[in-house]
Amino acid sequence: MSDSYSLLILPGDGIGPEVMAEVVKVIDWFSANRGMSFDVRHGLVGGSSYDAHGVPLTDDTMALAQSVDAVLLGAVGGPKYDTLDFSLKPERGLLRLRKEMDLYANLRPAQCFDALADFSSLKRDVVAGLDILIVRELTSGVYFGEPRGIHADDNNPDNEGGRVGINTQRYTSGEIRRVARSAFELARKRSNRVCSMEKANVMESGILWREEVQWVRDNEYPDVELSHMYADNGAMQLVRNPRQFDVIVTDNLFGDLLSDAAAMLTGSLGMLPSASLGAPMANGRPKAMYEPVHGSAPDIAGQGKANPIACILSFAMALRYSFDEGQAASDLERAVERVLADGVRTADLMGPEGGTPVSTSQMGDRIVAALSQG
Repeated sequence: MSDSYSLLILPGDGIGPEVMAEVVKVIDWFSANRGMSFDVRHGLVGGSSYDAHGVPLTDDTMALAQSVDAVLLGAVGGPKYDTLDFSLKPERGLLRLRKEMDLYANLRPAQCFDALADFSSLKRDVVAGLDILIVRELTSGVYFGEPRGIHADDNNPDNEGGRVGINTQRYTSGEIRRVARSAFELARKRSNRVCSMEKANVMESGILWREEVQWVRDNEYPDVELSHMYADNGAMQLVRNPRQFDVIVTDNLFGDLLSDAAAMLTGSLGMLPSASLGAPMANGRPKAMYEPVHGSAPDIAGQGKANPIACILSFAMALRYSFDEGQAASDLERAVERVLADGVRTADLMGPEGGTPVSTSQMGDRIVAALSQG
């Protein structure tokens, strides 16, 4: 019998509940067939929490997230909530989870399954076999720096409109070093190569970033190959020759942009998982939240059209990084690959070559069946 693993499931909004229902099928399969014990709790986040409680995340749910081994989140947001005050928008619940759990390392894999190589906007021979891991710093930088806001600019008579918008890019040595360590540790389990991306040519924060990442490599990870690249060149290289990269580590803003660019190399946002990791807890497991990269897709919510694979692969990341169940994670990833190779497709994956169209629930059933086949 494996250890018991505690999970908080937060389906969220839009297609979140639909794709998370398929993850629950996978969890149940591992419980029944691999002797794993999961203590699963359920909660609300985003618009669903606002509808029930008037806030995008309650203090009770936040406390529960702090107490479990891992949080699984579906998606948040939707046009229904566009007119809410900024502090009450669904996304603020997600940001609160990241900030208060101190989930400073966001892991965004960009893997191109062979069966979907033709779905990429790039040629097959550029993306076939692609397997990149982007490590994005998640709790600092320009998204959190102070001062910030929109203010009157009364002292500048040449400013037509009279306002100024301010956001501050700010990093400390400690914030950079800890996310760099995460990248180097992950690289040791892959191809032992890290590329750090910043804008040291025009930003002092970029200079500090480059110097601190280099310090961590030289003093703690001399066995890992490290290269540096300006983030704008990194974006160009991702669409020119993406397979040159293994692990990319970068700041919050550039990580947001670069990981979305890398996502499109794979052909569908519905295929991409993510993990957000923090410091180890008392039991040695990291604070962790796992979520698909795609949004809430309210236009197809409730229609059985959503692709659950990104959410299922996010659970595979939880198996690997939170529960140290690497074999189970690999088995789940292979099950997904087998189903895709058989031509099974949700609506977003239907291409000119056709395939077997399935609903959200049917895709989950196929993946569970593939797990049972071994």
